[in-house]
Amino acid sequence: MTTEPTQQDSAPLVAIVGRPNVGKSALFNRLTRTRRALVEEVAGTTRDRLYGFVEWRGRYVRLVDTGGVEGPEADPFSPMIREQVLTAINEADMTIFVVDAAEGITAADEAIVDLLRRSQRPVLLVANKSDRRGARTNEADLYALGLGDPVLISAYHGMGIGDLLDRILDMVSDATRPEDTPRLRIAVVGRPNVGKSSLVNAILGQPRTIVSDVPGTTRDAIDTPFEYEDNAMLLVDTAGIRRRGKIERGVERHSVQVAEHAISRADVVFLVIDQGEATVAQDTHIAGLIAESGKGLIIVVNKWDLAEFPDERHTFARRVDMRYKFVPWAPVQFTSALKGEGIHDLLELAVHINEVRKRRVQTSELNLVMQRAMSEHGPSAVHGKRLKVMYATQAEAEPPTFVFFVNDPELLHFSYRRYIENRLRETFGFEGTAIRMRFRRRSEDRHELPA
Repeated sequence: MTTEPTQQDSAPLVAIVGRPNVGKSALFNRLTRTRRALVEEVAGTTRDRLYGFVEWRGRYVRLVDTGGVEGPEADPFSPMIREQVLTAINEADMTIFVVDAAEGITAADEAIVDLLRRSQRPVLLVANKSDRRGARTNEADLYALGLGDPVLISAYHGMGIGDLLDRILDMVSDATRPEDTPRLRIAVVGRPNVGKSSLVNAILGQPRTIVSDVPGTTRDAIDTPFEYEDNAMLLVDTAGIRRRGKIERGVERHSVQVAEHAISRADVVFLVIDQGEATVAQDTHIAGLIAESGKGLIIVVNKWDLAEFPDERHTFARRVDMRYKFVPWAPVQFTSALKGEGIHDLLELAVHINEVRKRRVQTSELNLVMQRAMSEHGPSAVHGKRLKVMYATQAEAEPPTFVFFVNDPELLHFSYRRYIENRLRETFGFEGTAIRMRFRRRSEDRHELPA
């Protein structure tokens, strides 16, 4: 398991740094043409590193957004944020130093300049919010920092972005587009403080994200490409999802949207639950979101090293199965992020589920299975009419999607739908993934499956 640079990592890396609330994340979103970075008028919104691609004039660079650097007395996360920023600077080929043109240069800005000089990396000074009244009066102070000609921009309004991109390309050597490597996308989701970031760190074998005992430390979705036994993977750590009624406006609302988006673009989702709180209703709500999205799902029981009876895994797993009986196909995996236990089994299971999601069933074989299933247990009559299946086929994979042409979809009882799904899973081994079944009306000109 490694995090060695891949083809996708070969483009030059540009780090965005600065003190809090100068518009770093707004600039990241503007350059990458996304809304991945959280933008709020609250200092410290961005804490972890967030990566993205930028294309300009046929050339490409990678961009990394970082948390705001300030004194440790201002934010309990400041030492950790500072460590993440230093890591980004050391990884980068060059640094964009963002200051607030309207507010002027502060002592915190000057301290960051000293830090950047020690890094011995090329630095481009960017004065954001330059469209605000009075901003130009601080231009002399910008030159006094000794970082050369500043680029005056407004990330919010898009002013000066073209000039900025030209300057970036002038300062990096090679910015050709790398080929994208197909990767198994794994989203790590769950309630706040169940150990998601610790699990990510255990998987990657390095402090890729900030880990804290304070719920809600991770706010952005953080993509990390890595390799596991010749399998290219992409790991997404997300903010904790809370019940919609308990979601505050602003940062936390955006965090939930980011987490739900991470689920939507994942292949397999790790739903992390705390062994000490295994039957919380919110966990089942998240599992429902994953199932509705048609994703692969592994229920990860984390912190198993703290279990009162660690040898009773089967008993505990049965409790989990009862709680999550609406997703009986989802396997349960026990891990200890602190001790690194169960991590390899978890990743092997993710690889297996990803292959299952790609599985295709021949139409002839599918109809033969349906014929046997209906002959062994036919549907019950509804108001004197009985469901007839004329034909079945697999329409899609990832997730496996089956279409059944029937005489009247209204005659399908939910219990018989569940029976059909169980037969498909038993026969074709669709472990760990949601499957979709669509029942469409078809005229009875076509012969139904023989009983």
